[in-house]
Amino acid sequence: MGLQVLGAAWGRTGTLSVKLALERLGFGPCYHMLEVFRVHPEHQPLWVDAARGVPIDWGRLFNGYRAAVDWPACAFWPALTEAFPDLRVILVVRDAQRWYESFDATIRAGIPTLEPDPADITATMLHEVIFKRSFGGAVDPGHLVERYERHVDSVRSSVKDGQLLVWSLTDGWTPLCSFLGVPEPDEPFPHVNDRDDFFRIFVQGENPVGRA
Repeated sequence: MGLQVLGAAWGRTGTLSVKLALERLGFGPCYHMLEVFRVHPEHQPLWVDAARGVPIDWGRLFNGYRAAVDWPACAFWPALTEAFPDLRVILVVRDAQRWYESFDATIRAGIPTLEPDPADITATMLHEVIFKRSFGGAVDPGHLVERYERHVDSVRSSVKDGQLLVWSLTDGWTPLCSFLGVPEPDEPFPHVNDRDDFFRIFVQGENPVGRA
């Protein structure tokens, strides 16, 4: 079947909520950094290779997945839209300064800015995919806000008409379900992974559970 939906937005834009929403709508399982850490750690060297320009068999990497959101996948949206020509792309938009503040309060501490020991494949993946590829090798606030805005503008201007939904989580189910052509659930949109959730899920190892 192949990948059908891609969330092109960076982490800290509600990607875990989007993962839960897509799975609720039948587009599961949905690939997310959480999957890389907990389900497919063997994929980490492949993401390092991809960041270094090594050709990747995307169909094989995403075998069994109908959707992908968050890093590392969002860093490779041009290659993925080429590999899966019918891919539906969702771009969650968030104020750039608020995105930076959320990033700074959560995942920034876990992104290695110095070259890690090659034996530490997780740190190497985060360094290559996020610090180098997405952030361009710097994490000062002005630079990251500019990189974030450039990423959003690039997706907006490059994805073909009809294949892109620019969306905010506050818009809820309706635009998302209309875009994907599926019925709207009679339940609240899931919200998960605020700053408190982040530490429970990524540090303490709890499972994500959506809230109304």
